[in-house]
Order: sequence, then structure tokens, then C-alpha cells
Amino acid sequence: MARPEVTGRKAHPHHQFNMLDPDAFSIGEFCSRHRISPQLFYKLKPQGLMPATFKVGNRVLISRESAAAWRRAREAANTAA
Repeated sequence: MARPEVTGRKAHPHHQFNMLDPDAFSIGEFCSRHRISPQLFYKLKPQGLMPATFKVGNRVLISRESAAAWRRAREAANTAA
């Protein structure tokens, strides 16, 4: 009978997260998840029509909350039109 691998580390429940629901997205991940092209993202970003971003080192990320706020704003704009 095979023994389970022992790594010396126990998984802490606060350190486990679901990769399908991350706290922040790269621009590529955001675009893929929302089915838009990166080109459209960069075209609309200067017009204020994309979510707020933040930098961590050289990476540009979009928080989950900012993405949700962007979706609500796009839905509201579509309803008003």
C-alpha cells in the first residue's frame, strides 16, 4: 500500500483559494473571463469604460470588486440607453 507524500507542511484553510474565483485578475484573465479582446480593453481604458487597475511590481491587476463594479456600470448604462 502506497503511503501519502509527506511534505512537512499542512494546508491552512486561509491559504487555500479557488483559482476559478481569484481576488484579482490580470488584464488577459479579465478579458478572457468577460469575453472581450485585450485590444478593446486598451481602447476603452482611456475613456474610463474599463475597470480600475492597480500595479503589483510590474503586473497590472484588476480586483474582483472593481470587475464587479464595472459589470454593474455596464449593465446600468445598457439599461439607460
